[in-house]
Amino acid sequence: MTVVPVLVRSVMDGRVTVSLGDALLDEYVEFVGARASVNTMLATAFDLKVFFTIVVKPPSAVTTADVFEFLRVQRLPRHGRNVVRTDGEQGLAARTIARRLSTVRGLFSYLIARGDAAAVRNPVPTGLAARRPGARRSTRGVPLIRTPRTMPRVLSPDEVDALMGVLRRDRDRAMFEAMLLGGLRRCEVLGLRLADVHVGERRLFIAEGKGGRQRIVPVARRFFDSLARYLEHERPSEPGVDAVFVVLKGPRRGQPLSAAGLDEVLQGARQRAGLERGTCHQLRHTCFTRLREAGMALEAIQAQAGHASIESTRIYVHLANDWLAAEYLRASDLIDASREPS
Repeated sequence: MTVVPVLVRSVMDGRVTVSLGDALLDEYVEFVGARASVNTMLATAFDLKVFFTIVVKPPSAVTTADVFEFLRVQRLPRHGRNVVRTDGEQGLAARTIARRLSTVRGLFSYLIARGDAAAVRNPVPTGLAARRPGARRSTRGVPLIRTPRTMPRVLSPDEVDALMGVLRRDRDRAMFEAMLLGGLRRCEVLGLRLADVHVGERRLFIAEGKGGRQRIVPVARRFFDSLARYLEHERPSEPGVDAVFVVLKGPRRGQPLSAAGLDEVLQGARQRAGLERGTCHQLRHTCFTRLREAGMALEAIQAQAGHASIESTRIYVHLANDWLAAEYLRASDLIDASREPS
């Protein structure tokens, strides 16, 4: 029996559920949803839908050859051969393909762990052997997908001023400042509840950070000033709605603002400001880059950002140009001084 997945999302009693129309896939998505965020569950369901739309087989029939065929299809040109991407790739980005493979690998690991007869081994290899004949055996191999470690883009001070200067509502200003001044993720901004705002301490409680990690972060006074004006003059008072940022007009007035709604606000502001770039994550990157340039310790930035590992935070050492330049000039001056004749 072939698998023809159809992703159906529904909300019942405030709980988001996802179905693909296959018992094994639905059980795995439910398993993921019980231990991860809604966004992770939705991404998992979508990745499985993509895989089994291309590999039209039940999980028990999937082979490693099918996985390599899936890779080939994912790497096909997406916008015609006349479109040249700046990263040199023609198909989907390497990170996207790697995430989809990880999702499929997770599915089969789940089936194997529970002793399901549908899977006796994981058809998704973790890598390829790279041992030359006669060379010493090594556990390391060539990864199936090489994901480049790229530098995140940040906005210049002029771009930030242009973006903030075209905002029409205090709600929008407060949301952007939460990312620019506090380094919040988009989902963390939208997930804020009224009880999470500690005005006297100038702090925000992040109840649902990435990976389910909670944290309390300080944010500059400018954010709380914008937030106060929004709460006093713009935010509708709807019973039962405790989300900080809500829709201000239309049939959903007073309901929590969605991710698509925030993206629409940012896109409109970017167009009015004449900017070609500017995403929610770039606002977050800009925050931590400026904090690092101002001398904030990496460990403090890690706590502010909610990073599980300090390695994720080290990127801001490279983004903070002023700090790196100052360190280089200091070291260079010491080298030159040591070479001068006494």
